[in-house]
Amino acid sequence: MFVSSGNSTSCQFPLPGIDQMKTTEAALSLGFGFSNCRTSLLWKRNSLHHTVSINAFNVKCSFKQSRQPLTSPKAIEKKTIKKVGRKEHHLWQKRDSAGSGQKALNLVRIVSGLPNEKETVYGALDKWTAWETEFPLIAAVKALRILRKRSQWVRVIQVAKWMLSKGQGATMGTYDTLLLAFDMDQRVDEAESLWNMILHTHTRSISKRLFSRMISLYDHHDKQNKIIEVFADMEELGVKPDEDTVRRVARAFKELGQEENKTLVLRRYQCKWKYIHFKGERVKVRTNAWDEDDNLSN
Repeated sequence: MFVSSGNSTSCQFPLPGIDQMKTTEAALSLGFGFSNCRTSLLWKRNSLHHTVSINAFNVKCSFKQSRQPLTSPKAIEKKTIKKVGRKEHHLWQKRDSAGSGQKALNLVRIVSGLPNEKETVYGALDKWTAWETEFPLIAAVKALRILRKRSQWVRVIQVAKWMLSKGQGATMGTYDTLLLAFDMDQRVDEAESLWNMILHTHTRSISKRLFSRMISLYDHHDKQNKIIEVFADMEELGVKPDEDTVRRVARAFKELGQEENKTLVLRRYQCKWKYIHFKGERVKVRTNAWDEDDNLSN
């Protein structure tokens, strides 16, 4: 650049480094583009010119860091949050069945060696559960199954009644086993009392199996009127009888002299076709009841 002073004109060249120093100083003061840099500027002024020395070791700029996108604090927090496993919640607590088989065998052994007295049996059963933190329901049910297989019907009745008196085992399976034991031990009156209690307490939840058990009990003891009453309850509650129950009900109507009702029951509930094995093959044939109905209609 040219500088004129008076009459003389002199040519002065710009000092290298001064303009660069000013540009760098302005950029650093405004904070453009050097977010991760540490700089140290040492300024030395002499009488003739200004020199700038930059400490290169204090400038730490990373090319990778300058290219990383800016992230919000929320995004960083999301990365650090650890997912916690979902905790399962059950409304019921699974009972421990470990050792229940041995407990059941122990109960069967205790009961089998007792005299047929209610106080003695109930006292032994109470002693069997004296040191249990909760009622050993699984072991008691297994004991009932063992006694049922051994056909010890008196013991089945005693154990089942004791369970019900404790408020345990009030299920359709226990009721079915108890009704079977009453049937085999010729206790029809007790079976009828139990059935009335079940009918009034569990009206809408009585299973088809339990209805069939009660009809079978009345059929074994020739109580046709009771069979018809139980069958009427089945129809009222909308429970469809099985084939064995249909035959028992039809036979009861026949013995009572109600042939029309017998025909209606067979027409409504008995299957029109059945399968038999003939010469090693499975053959579909018509039932005899429907053959009789066809002959009557013709």
